[in-house]
Formats: sequence, structure tokens, C-alpha cells
Amino acid sequence: MHDLLINQVGRSPHSEFGLSATDFTVHAKLSRSAHECLRMMELTKGLGWEKSRVSHHLARTAKRGLVIREERADDGRGAYVIVTAVGRAAIEAAARHVEAVRRLFRDHLTPGQTALLAEIADMVIERIGTP
Repeated sequence: MHDLLINQVGRSPHSEFGLSATDFTVHAKLSRSAHECLRMMELTKGLGWEKSRVSHHLARTAKRGLVIREERADDGRGAYVIVTAVGRAAIEAAARHVEAVRRLFRDHLTPGQTALLAEIADMVIERIGTP
């Protein structure tokens, strides 16, 4: 099903927008936060990742100009991760890809099917232990 959807949509977010699935996850989390920024520890907790994984991923995305890490003199609780204009443009473009998948998949489910899918997803997430 995944392959058929991707083929129908045409391209993956990575090939078209330069965002891997991991990049998309991080950017979606940042995009939903106030001012498109989070403290490093808030992002780490929200993603459910190890601190080193977040740090390495952010180093790579910062090199690509998608985010910046900023220390703030008035706040000694840790660095902030901030989406750049380049990162914002990439996530906005990738969101159009998500809209196409929604149009081809989610829009065809009944409310009951959507609820069942959510229930299954929640159960799997709970069993895995990821937030």
C-alpha cells in the first residue's frame, strides 16, 4: 500500500524536498511549537530519542541550513533549535506531499475505519513505548 501511494503521488518527500522521514518528523515537531523553536531537551523528549541521536541529526540538518542551534544568554537551560527560512520552505513543500497522501488514502476512510486505524496505531505505539 505504501509503495502504491508513493508511486501515485509521484515522489518521496526526500527526493523532491530534500527531507528524509526523520527530517520531516523533527521539522513537524518544531513547526508545531511556538515560534518554530524548542529547547534541545524539549525536542529530545518530544521525539522520544536519545540526546546523542538528536544532537547528531541536528548537526547534519544545520549544515544543510534547515535549522540553527542558538544559546541564549538570558536562559541557561540549554540551546534552542530554531527552524530557518530554508527549513520552513522545505516543510511547507513536504506538507503538500502529505496532503496528496491524505487525499488518496485518509479521505476514503469512514469515521469508523479512521477510529479503528487510530486505535491500532495507538496500541502499537504503546507497546513499542514511543511517545
